[in-house]
Amino acid sequence: MGKPPSLYSFASTSELAPALRTYVITQQNAGIERHGTFRVAVSGGSLPKTLAQALLAKGNGTPADTVDFSKWEIFFADERCVPLTHEDSNYKLLKDELLDKIPREELGEPKIYNIDEKLLDDPQEMADQYEKILVSTFAARDSVKLPTFDLLLLGCGPDGHTCSLFPNHPLLREQDAWVVSISDSPKPPPKRISLSLPVVLHAAKIAFVATGAGKKDILKSILETEEGRGLPCGLVNEGAGEKVAWFTDNAAVEGISFPRRGSL
Repeated sequence: MGKPPSLYSFASTSELAPALRTYVITQQNAGIERHGTFRVAVSGGSLPKTLAQALLAKGNGTPADTVDFSKWEIFFADERCVPLTHEDSNYKLLKDELLDKIPREELGEPKIYNIDEKLLDDPQEMADQYEKILVSTFAARDSVKLPTFDLLLLGCGPDGHTCSLFPNHPLLREQDAWVVSISDSPKPPPKRISLSLPVVLHAAKIAFVATGAGKKDILKSILETEEGRGLPCGLVNEGAGEKVAWFTDNAAVEGISFPRRGSL
C-alpha cells in the first residue's frame, strides 16, 4: 500500500454529516467534469440514513455545496435477492431514507439501477444481469477491463465485511467478474449479489461510513492489526490506499491510534 486511507472522526453523526456532504459533492462535481454524470454505488445498513442527513440538508447555493441529483446514476454495491418492497432490500432502505425525500424540483431526480425481480431465485443469473447493466453503462466489456465508479459509499459490518464480501469467502478471490453472487451469506438473507473486490478497488474514490461504539473493536482490528488487513474492509484499505476515506464518530474509533485527519 502507498499512502494510507484518510480517517475523519467526529463527535456525533450530526457533525459527521456536513463533512460527508462536502466529500460527496466534491466527488459529484469531479465526476460531472470528467464525463457529465456522477456514477455512485451505495450499500445498505445505517449508511442511507446518514447519507440522507448529509445530502438533504440545506446548501448555501454555491457549486461546492449543491447536490445535483439530475446528474446522479445510482447503483447498488450489493443487493439482497428479495423483492424491492422487502424490508431486507437495500433499494427499499435507500428509497425510504433518501430517494422518497428528495425535493426533485430543486435538486433533480437521480437515475436508479435496480436488480431484476424476475431473477430472485437465481442469484448467479441476477449477478450476470446486473453486470450487463454495468457493461452497457460504463462501456463495452472488451474495451474496459473494469468499470470506474466515481464514488463507492460503503459500510463496515461487525465482522469486517463490506458490500456482500465476507471474511474468508471464496468470492474475495474472484478476479474477472464485475458482479458476483452469493447463496450462503453468513448474514441473512443468504442470497445476494455484490460488486467484486477488483471493481471496488478500481473506483475513483471509496468512502466508508461507520458509527457507534459497536464498531470500535472491528475498526481497531482493520486499522491496526495484520489480521484485520485480511478482512474485506482491510483489503479495500490495502488495495485502494489513499483513495479511501473513513467517516466515523468518536465512539467508533475510541482507543484507536490510527491518525485522524483534521479536515477534508
